Amino acid sequence: MPDWLKNLLPIVLLLAAIAVVVSRLPKIDVGHSEAFKRRRFLNWFPLGLTYALLYFGRYNLSANASLLEKIGLLTKQEYGDIDGVGSILYGVAFLLNGPLTDRWGGRATILIAAGGSALMNALLGVVTMRAQAGQMEHGSVVTAMTVLFAANMYFQSFGAVSIVKVNAPWFHVRERGVLGGVFGILISLGLYFAYDWSRFIAKAMGMTAAFMIPAALLVGFLILDAFMIRDTPGQAGFADFDTADASSGDTGEQVGLAEVARKMFSQKVIWIIIAIEFCSGFLRNAVMKWYLVFADKTGFKDGFVSENWGVLLCVAGILGGIFAGLISDHVFDSRRGPVASVLYAGLLGGTAVTLVVLGSPLTGWAVVFMSLCVIGVHGMLSGTASMDFGGKKNAGVATGIIDGFVYLGTGFQSLLYARILPSGDAAKDPASWKPWPIAMLPVAVVGFLLATRVWNAKPKAAAGTPGAASKKAESKPETAAA
Repeated sequence: MPDWLKNLLPIVLLLAAIAVVVSRLPKIDVGHSEAFKRRRFLNWFPLGLTYALLYFGRYNLSANASLLEKIGLLTKQEYGDIDGVGSILYGVAFLLNGPLTDRWGGRATILIAAGGSALMNALLGVVTMRAQAGQMEHGSVVTAMTVLFAANMYFQSFGAVSIVKVNAPWFHVRERGVLGGVFGILISLGLYFAYDWSRFIAKAMGMTAAFMIPAALLVGFLILDAFMIRDTPGQAGFADFDTADASSGDTGEQVGLAEVARKMFSQKVIWIIIAIEFCSGFLRNAVMKWYLVFADKTGFKDGFVSENWGVLLCVAGILGGIFAGLISDHVFDSRRGPVASVLYAGLLGGTAVTLVVLGSPLTGWAVVFMSLCVIGVHGMLSGTASMDFGGKKNAGVATGIIDGFVYLGTGFQSLLYARILPSGDAAKDPASWKPWPIAMLPVAVVGFLLATRVWNAKPKAAAGTPGAASKKAESKPETAAA
């Protein structure tokens, strides 16, 4: 079987599995018409695929970290520093990009995200090409890749806030748990593209192509999104409706960043959620970004996981996202805290198992299970709780605050692991990698304890609108869908 067909077959099977899972999801009836649901699908699906492609153009660097070291472009510490700087900038950028998304709308900012990331990936491809041709000194390569990856992460930071901002007016609070699960699937597809296809492309076509191909795909979806995505049902010819989130009953003017931040940080639950998500960012990327480096450095071959890392991350994300969404909406009455608690218990157990079995074939399966748990947490809190507690009116700032701390956690782990993980001949011994799970263990404990503190948290409607949470949504078309 040709290599390209062997790589295409898994994604066809995954898409078929996703279609079956989505078709069997329990439906929450809040009064939407069938015409509204069809138009809403045409809104969120291309938006979600664009976000998946943003992952393709974000994790292609970490997916090929070992290859970049092998061809002499970046050492392990240089990669860790570049990733750390980019991740911290991603987190801090939300202070600007959250308010911009609330002001400009999610449609405009997803176009900015796709266009900006496409440009930065193309420039990273040019730098890689010139470096391999001997036209740049090593120091200049490191500097250029640091600057371009940081710029890429700035544009990427528009992605999450754009998704939440666009979807918040289209989904009632009672529908958002399953929505978070579905978006977990789309994020997982992005990880599959990044970790399996990016590595395949780099080996088959060269490292330059691993940057250029995501850039081209992002440009294609930028054009599609411009035609398909609308910020609200009203802009697509349907009636806007009460989503029963924190903006319910708030009919005043859009307030500034300082006032929104004051309202957000006056809620104890927000402080706890951002602390949980700092832990989630640390754990998610400690697993996803360093397992392949561990496998490559130690020559550790478990027969399956390291060779199919992207597919397994995708499957883990699907299972984690769907599990989280279902139990949130159908077991815990649309509360996100209990779901985070259950999944953090899994993360804690997975970390302990990884420490015990490090270097055995069970290592890969332990970290795949951890990925399932942490992707579920991330979908619930960054993708769903941010809508609930920020409301559709302030979804950009709310998501920026919460998701920003995810990437501050990511940046911290990148800089930490770049310094505490083994290098040289010592890295060939799996036992020398014990600092990897040991550093995760206290973070998982803290995340679990914090998650239990928001067990009963639910959003409160603004302006004293009693019964808003149970109010039926009205979404019958006023005119033909745009």
